Amino acid sequence: MSTHADHLAERRHQWQELEQALPGLAVWRLRKCHGRELMRVSDLYRSACADLAMAEQYRLSPETVAYLHDLVGRSHNAIYRSRRFQYGQWIDVLFREAPQQIFQDRCVHLCGLLFFGLFALAAFVSWNAAMFPGVAERILGAAQIEMMETMYEKVDFSQAGGGNFEMVGFYIYHNTGIGLSCFAMGPLIVPGLWTTAYNATTLGATFGYMARPETPGGDNLLHFVTAHGAFELTAIALAAAAGLRIGCGWLFTSGLTRLSSLQLHTRRAVPIMAASAVLFVLAAFTEGMLSPSGVPYLFKAMFGMFSSGLLMFYFVVLGYPRQDQHATGPH
Repeated sequence: MSTHADHLAERRHQWQELEQALPGLAVWRLRKCHGRELMRVSDLYRSACADLAMAEQYRLSPETVAYLHDLVGRSHNAIYRSRRFQYGQWIDVLFREAPQQIFQDRCVHLCGLLFFGLFALAAFVSWNAAMFPGVAERILGAAQIEMMETMYEKVDFSQAGGGNFEMVGFYIYHNTGIGLSCFAMGPLIVPGLWTTAYNATTLGATFGYMARPETPGGDNLLHFVTAHGAFELTAIALAAAAGLRIGCGWLFTSGLTRLSSLQLHTRRAVPIMAASAVLFVLAAFTEGMLSPSGVPYLFKAMFGMFSSGLLMFYFVVLGYPRQDQHATGPH
């Protein structure tokens, strides 16, 4: 118990920093606060909540528990008393906090490496039939291969390129189903990783097999997926990472109660899942409106490169931690 008491004692400077910041969060001054200041207060508030849970669990001194109860209560009232929409705060959340949290999240690193690594490996071995004969057929099965060849051989790219909202709805339903399966199994850790690996292998084998020069409909598949592929694949990997982040909450508690740890990690998973949902919608609109259209392939390729660059800018350039960042995110 003394170890936990010493740990909390080391955090007293954060409690004092939070207490000193509370007067500046009065309703008539909240709108004037800089987004970064609000995020710092929010981080300190979440840390104080975790400290309170630890203090209660290990039955530390009643004075410490009472102080933290009072501090958390006053902080909650100060932060949430204003219902006005804070544009500066939300811009800071969307373009600083969220990408930096996602960039540093180890669950995102693990799922990204697992998904894209297996995707690339499956695509290569399925494409190179001379070196790996029969691999694609064993992964996909004869029935699925026949269905893909028939389907993509008959793809019609004569549409005008817009107005296909029924297909947008279908792709939102279909693509989100893949992401939700990865997300839903993620909290179980091993089944989540297996589901992610299975989807990556199947999708990679599909791309690899259809990329063979002799495969019927292979060129049509490339023509169809180029524009929306970056959005869709990234969304699946992020959905898997969000589920795994929740799973880490009950498996690795870091001294908190299992419920408190699960709540904390669930909050940390929200930006990851939100980014995944946005990408699924973007992929569906692209897949329903642009991918089946008759616009030149060059335009679709340029759109695919633009979307890939946009993802790199958001998750890497904006996500790379700054020297002035007050990071309390998960690792």
